[in-house]
Amino acid sequence: MAVPNKALMNRAAVRALADQPLDWSFKGVPTQWWGRTPAQIVASAPELVTAGAFGPVCVLHADALTHNLAVMATWCRERGVQLAPHGKTHMSPQLAARQIDAGACAITVATVGQAAVYRAFGVGDLVLANELVDEAGLAWLAAELERDRDLRFVCWVDSVRGVELMTSALAGAPRAVDVCVELGMPGGRTGCRSREQVDEVARAAAASSRLRLVGVAGYEASRGHEVTPDGLLAVTGYLSEMRAATLRLAPLFETDSVLVSAGGSSYFDAVADVLTGWPGALSVRTVLRSGCYLTHDHGLYARTSPLTRDGRTGLRPALEIRAQVISRPEDGLAILTMGRRDVAFDQGLPIPLEMPGGAVTTLNDQHAFLTLAPGDRSRAPVGAWLRFGISHPCTVFDKWRVIPVLDADGHVVDLIRTFF
Repeated sequence: MAVPNKALMNRAAVRALADQPLDWSFKGVPTQWWGRTPAQIVASAPELVTAGAFGPVCVLHADALTHNLAVMATWCRERGVQLAPHGKTHMSPQLAARQIDAGACAITVATVGQAAVYRAFGVGDLVLANELVDEAGLAWLAAELERDRDLRFVCWVDSVRGVELMTSALAGAPRAVDVCVELGMPGGRTGCRSREQVDEVARAAAASSRLRLVGVAGYEASRGHEVTPDGLLAVTGYLSEMRAATLRLAPLFETDSVLVSAGGSSYFDAVADVLTGWPGALSVRTVLRSGCYLTHDHGLYARTSPLTRDGRTGLRPALEIRAQVISRPEDGLAILTMGRRDVAFDQGLPIPLEMPGGAVTTLNDQHAFLTLAPGDRSRAPVGAWLRFGISHPCTVFDKWRVIPVLDADGHVVDLIRTFF
């Protein structure tokens, strides 16, 4: 993970996805695409609206993806931080390859299952931003380290017991596994809850014959995404604790270049502010793990991303859902072919893009309830197709196995596969 390297992925395996035929099992795929490969489909550059897709349909916009990749790469470079984007957001080797090409130093995952997907496509730099204590997962890791001596892998530890379990399970591994001690916060997720616990876990990891203590990690948005003054103050306070722990543990680190990692998609500006500018005697790589910047959204991250909050326009929404009106059972109400099986709802409901006065008020499994403003009612007759922005990309991607990428004219220029 030391240096961004475009070669650290099996591009042949990624390209091979274009030669795997689509069929009825891919939701939203037009029947005329069944039996054809993505390469054949893209070569004909069909217009999605006339291709006969079953509704609803999830799409990506090519220009927004390209824009967001370039903007984030430039932002990181200017602030002296690296980016290991969270691959759980999209679970797409094709999109991960584009992130690596744009300068990503690694791909982040949250589970061994996600790591296995990216290893199948040759990703050689993985950050597992989580504790890893299950015996089966550690056995898989040991086998991967044996199979690929160039694999770079790091995960977190937050307990002495976790260190003991890892040390025992990795007894047969060909080399020690890199770990960061994780700092948590009260009421948050994983991570040590006190300075004393941080130091105790760090000492245990450094003493382990099967682990190598390489840094400090955390997640500053563990308790939410508020961008109020109080919320931002809490974030910077937490990051300051990470900085203090890094300085305090410096004698224990078993690497010449210490890894300090934080940064979701809401506060990466605070991470860059607090976790850079280290004393000259300490060599530190500050690695962000933001994942949602790639597609951005119209909801959660439109409000909270440092590149779009307060009216900024640095990122563009690249992901949307298209659904059809199937019923107008009451005045001012439209029912659409879009539900909880198709679109995110955990961080806000879909946002109508063509009817700013309307609002999705409820989602069933397969239906959306769209309340229409008086001026919009004539624009949503039965049979009309409507466009919706989303809030929180992570819980949209997992509902689609293939997603068309459209150019500015609505032609399909790529088909993205996901592996959840």
